[in-house]
Amino acid sequence: MPFTIPDLPTTRRTNRDNLAAFLPGADASVPNNALRVLSDQNAGGAFLNLRYLAYIAKNALPDQSEGDWLLRWADILFGGPKAATFASGTIAVTGVQGTKLPAGSVLSTTDAVEYQTAADVYLSAMATEVAVTCLTAGTIGNRDVGAPLALSVAVSNVNAQASVIQIGGGADTESDNDLRTRVLLRLRRPPQGGDADDYVQWTLAVPGVTRAWSSPNGMGIGTVVVRFLCDALRAGNAGLPTGADIAAVRAYLDTVRPVCVKDFFVVAPIPQGISIAIRNLSDDTPSMRLAIEAALQMLLLDRGAPGQTIYAAWVSAAISEVVGDGYFDLDFADAIMASPGHMASLSPSAGGGISYP
Repeated sequence: MPFTIPDLPTTRRTNRDNLAAFLPGADASVPNNALRVLSDQNAGGAFLNLRYLAYIAKNALPDQSEGDWLLRWADILFGGPKAATFASGTIAVTGVQGTKLPAGSVLSTTDAVEYQTAADVYLSAMATEVAVTCLTAGTIGNRDVGAPLALSVAVSNVNAQASVIQIGGGADTESDNDLRTRVLLRLRRPPQGGDADDYVQWTLAVPGVTRAWSSPNGMGIGTVVVRFLCDALRAGNAGLPTGADIAAVRAYLDTVRPVCVKDFFVVAPIPQGISIAIRNLSDDTPSMRLAIEAALQMLLLDRGAPGQTIYAAWVSAAISEVVGDGYFDLDFADAIMASPGHMASLSPSAGGGISYP
């Protein structure tokens, strides 16, 4: 039988009624008298205890725990959350040919994020490629190609302005939601010495990885294929990992996977665009369209997977949840993936999208 915590006014009334019932002649109903003040103060303490017990009950098990409680589960099961990583890459620097840019030189962006050069570099006649590492961990260090940087301390014969060639790989500390997913997966599917679930959990342990799938015998008998996405780290690329991400996952898996696997592959899912047409929408407003798009993106986040058919019934249900009492007509047939490696996407770059003809 569920227990419902009473609110503070109810707790006060209960305390006053108890006094009246068990202390003959007591009257805690008179405002501001000493008995009522003491009764309400006692009720306040009892209410705080009830709230604390509710907090303990919520955090005692990992499915609803948060903060330090969730961290304790993660520490016990696999050593804690994934730490933030430092972005790194290369920038283009110009100046007088032969001039040395010393190792440890600091450059900053317009929003005051700093990067440090990794080694001494001598400038060439053209723009020189220089390796840098961000001094602040997290996605804040990732930069778009061509983004400007400036030397924090001037170096003679080196132009103060530089530009990004490629800087990435910075991931934030694992969120509570992602950590909770890994904790529950570890409890529900304990290690089995290298089964399909083990490969998923190992892949999710790599910083930046948010979703992963494994396919036993995916390339023939005795093979294993791992596919994964980096939804936050590669948000600008629909979560698809880069070659460096794939190499990092493969390198880590090589340290934990069984050596007896015949052959082993780490690849990115292949995006397959799906087109959804919504006609006769009863409340066709910009805010409604944004809400529908968010709902459909969440549908693909929850149910999408390599090789997974996206059913029209799923799409209709997601839209109906947003529209409520309104109405719409849906032009969409079950989207069957072209191969076990293809994965549904609404990204226009993959040929997907939502239209309102």
